[in-house]
This record gives sequence, C-alpha cells and structure tokens, in this order.
Amino acid sequence: MERQRRDEALAAEASSEAEKLDSGKEGKGQVVRTPFLLPIVFVSGMAVMATEMCASRLIQPFFGDSLLIWANLIGFIMIYLTAGYFLGGRLADRFPHPAFLYQLTAWAAFAIGLIPVLSNPILTLSNEGFRNVDGGLFFGSLAGIILLFSVPLILLGCVSPFAIRLKVNGIASAGKTAGSISSLSTVGSILGTFLPVLLLIPSVGTRATLYLFSATLLLFSLLGLYLSKRSRVPFYALQLMVVLLLGFLITTNIIKAPINGQLIFQKESSFNYIQVIRPNSNPDELDLVLNEGHAIHSIYNPKQILTGGPWDYYMVTPFFSPGLNEKNFNSALIIGLGAGTVPKQLTKAYGNQVQIDGVELDPEIIKAGRQYFEMNEPNLNAIAQDGRYYLMTSQRKYDMIGMDAYRQPYIPFHLTTREFFQQVRNHLTPYGVAVVNAGAPDVGGARDFRLAEVLASTMKSVYPNVYFIKLKNLNNILVVGTNQPTAVTNVSFRQIIDTTVSNPLVRQVAQKIYEEGTIEEWTKPGMVFTDDWAPIERVIDQIILDYVTGGGK
Repeated sequence: MERQRRDEALAAEASSEAEKLDSGKEGKGQVVRTPFLLPIVFVSGMAVMATEMCASRLIQPFFGDSLLIWANLIGFIMIYLTAGYFLGGRLADRFPHPAFLYQLTAWAAFAIGLIPVLSNPILTLSNEGFRNVDGGLFFGSLAGIILLFSVPLILLGCVSPFAIRLKVNGIASAGKTAGSISSLSTVGSILGTFLPVLLLIPSVGTRATLYLFSATLLLFSLLGLYLSKRSRVPFYALQLMVVLLLGFLITTNIIKAPINGQLIFQKESSFNYIQVIRPNSNPDELDLVLNEGHAIHSIYNPKQILTGGPWDYYMVTPFFSPGLNEKNFNSALIIGLGAGTVPKQLTKAYGNQVQIDGVELDPEIIKAGRQYFEMNEPNLNAIAQDGRYYLMTSQRKYDMIGMDAYRQPYIPFHLTTREFFQQVRNHLTPYGVAVVNAGAPDVGGARDFRLAEVLASTMKSVYPNVYFIKLKNLNNILVVGTNQPTAVTNVSFRQIIDTTVSNPLVRQVAQKIYEEGTIEEWTKPGMVFTDDWAPIERVIDQIILDYVTGGGK
C-alpha cells in the first residue's frame, strides 16, 4: 500500500508539471515572452557558417588548405558548437529570459568582430612558433583555430538550445518547436555558407565579410534587447560602434606581409590569396606568390626570358619525342597557367607559330598576369577553368601538355591519378609529350623524390616511357611522359639538341642540363594513384615532416 501511494504521488506530481508546461507557464506561473527570438536564431545560423567559411580563408595564407587543415578547422568548430549546445541548455534552464540570450549573441558578434584584428598576429605566431616542431603544420593551425574561433562559436552554439527552451510552451508542441528552431537555424546556415563565398569575400574580402556579419548579429541582438531589456542597450551599442570603427580602419591593411620583398599587389579571390611581390634580391623581377607563400608560381623579368626555375625546361621537352622538332612543334596546353611564364618562354623559343592554350582555375590570377607580368602574347588563349574539366570538354590535341597546377605544398588529387593522365594522353598528338613540374626538396643534403616517383609510377601506367629531368641546384624535377615509345639518354638527348636545334635559347637551357643535371628513365614499379585511391596528402605530409625534422632547405 505504501508503495502504491508513493507511485500515485509521483504520478500526480508529473501530471501537475505537464499541465504547467501545456499551459505555457513556468514553475512560477509566468508566461515567457520571446520578442525577436526567431530572427536572432536565423542570423546566428548565418554567422556560424560565415565564420567557418571566413576561417578557412584566414588560415589559408599561413597554413594552406590541405585536408589536414580542413580536418582541424571543421573538427574543432564541431567541438565548439557541441560545447555551446551543452552550455546553452544549462544556461537556458538557469536564466530562461530572452535578454540573456541576446547578450550571449551580442558577445559572440563582438568576438567575431575581433577576429580580423587578431588573426594576423595570432596566425603569424602560430606559424612561426610551430615551424620547427614535428607536425608543426597540424599544431600550428590547431593553435590558431583554438585562439581565434573558440569563443564566438561556443557562444553561437548556445543559441538553438536556448531558443528551444524559451519557445517551448508545452509537451505537446515540444517536437514542433524544436524542429522549427533547428530548421530556421539551418536555413540561416545555408545562406551563411553561400553569401560569403559567392558574393562577399570576392567583392570586399574576408575581413570585411567578418565585420559585416559581426555588425549584423550585433544589430539584431540590440533590437532584441530593446524589446526585452532596454537598460542593457547602451553598453552593447558601444560594442557595435567599436566593430564598425574597426571595420572602417583595418580592412585596407595588408593581409599577410610578403616574404623577402616589396608587395606590389594583393587580392583575395574565390580560390586564392594572391600577391605580386618585387623580391629584394632582384628589383627588376616580379614574382607571383599564392596563399601561404612558400612557393613562387610565376616570374617575370623584362630584361631576361630565362628564370633559373623549372619553367625554363619545358621548352626542351618536345625533343623527348622522335617525331617533334623546331619546325613542327605547333601547339601546347599549359594546365596551371599562373601568370604566363611558360607561354612567354615557349613563344620566345618557337615564335607565334605555337598556339598555346593556358588553363588557370583562378580568373583573378589571369588578370594579375595581364596587368603585372605582360601576359599578352598573341598566340596565348587564357582559359579560366579547372584543368581536368577542360580536358573533359575539349576535343583539341596538343604537341605538348604541361602541368604546373600543383600548388605548393599541396596538390589537387584529381590531377595526379591514372584516369587524369589517360585524359592527358588522349589529347596529345601522335608524337606529343606530357610534362609535370613536381617539387623535390633538399632534406639534409639529399633530394626527396618521393612525390616525383609516385607521379612517375602513375604516369608509367599510361605512357610507354617516362623520364626525369633532374637539376642539382633546383628543388623541382620535371617528369616527362611520351605518347610514342622512345629511348632517351643523356647522350642521345645531347645529340638531338646539337644536330637538330638552332634556337640559342633552347640550346642554352639544354646546356644547363648537360652541366648541372641528368636525364633518367623511370622503370621501377610503384604506387599508382587512381580516382578512387590517391593519398597524395599523406605523401606530402611525410615529405614536410621529414623536411622539418631533417634540416630541409
């Protein structure tokens, strides 16, 4: 009997609590008013994804955009949001008032507004501080992500559970309310994903985009406070003024200081952070630098055509095929046009008879090439498109297809697979050649050819012969695949150049190979990358790790 009475008492208590919820009352019998709640949920959802999209662009100039970096970014943002969901639920139960939520979103907005100010010093320190640590790329980006984005995203994670707690008026409508809040937040997130990428970042830049979303969220928070607790409005209005002032004063600053040179031009595009730099070592030269700035992607010097870099050697690669010579080399495709260094050299060596198509993913790089690098050759057709997509949609065939789209330190995997190199071969003329420029850094006094070797193994599954052009003083290697069977050696290559080539520029480049390099055929078995399996970043990460720990230079 005692147990039955206890069960009846518990049932009566539960029924009483249910009646309170169903009547829309709190435990104290007061209905919770939620002015301006749904708009703040929507704008907070926008701010979450806008911050994430901008975060990737802020980190890219310092650490690149590899899968490792994206894993850090997405993983920790999910951790922050998870912490926010937990914290928001607890805070909502303890302080179930809309004004408290609007103050949380105001602080989140203010923290977002500080990111553009703090990002450069924090990411610079993260980059420098972990440069000589094993796994520095991972830990450096990790430190930057934690310091910059933890506070605003944890606070924004509080919004949905807090809003659900305020909006639920009864058990019968709890599911509907939770679904409505979640869907509204998700719709905001969708807009926060596409609006920065398609419109704001290309138009006004990453920092201005962050200021814009910060000010918008602060403004909506102020409106909510005005309707729920006006006494707090002046303080948060001051925050809005600070964010607007920061946006006005700081958005024009240099995003990242150039390495060893004078900044001539900078631009944030949809794909890259672009810099044109005049190096301190040569005031006549202009260099194209992208993203983290550890590699030069194009060089222009009006006083000399040769750069001393890997681009010079493209002009001798047609002679790896027995069917090509100076007179019948008529067409070339460059995937990864950059600012046009290779087309400029090919035109100088072979004249306007060589029709060149240059494919460059980023149209802003093409604009920079035309403006700063004199990329105006009449025989050059610059195409803003992905290189592999171009091959899939084009019917043209070329005597040479050169690939220089391997952004350092990371490589688009879809340009490293057997299927890709088969598409390249399908677009070669019968005696055409395919040429890849790959990095081969010096690690402890020895060259690291792992990247070149995996590319060569993959190419060997498609082409009858694959060759390396190695230069002693160049941390790059050219990998050449021929459409017809060939037998090229150091001796035979020199004989071909000496007996068939008259152009002094081509002969000068070939002379560098005789004196400082070798030509080697690749015949070893090795990994073959496919569209389904291409762990290129694992290879690169290991090279970077060995480079850092082995005294690379």
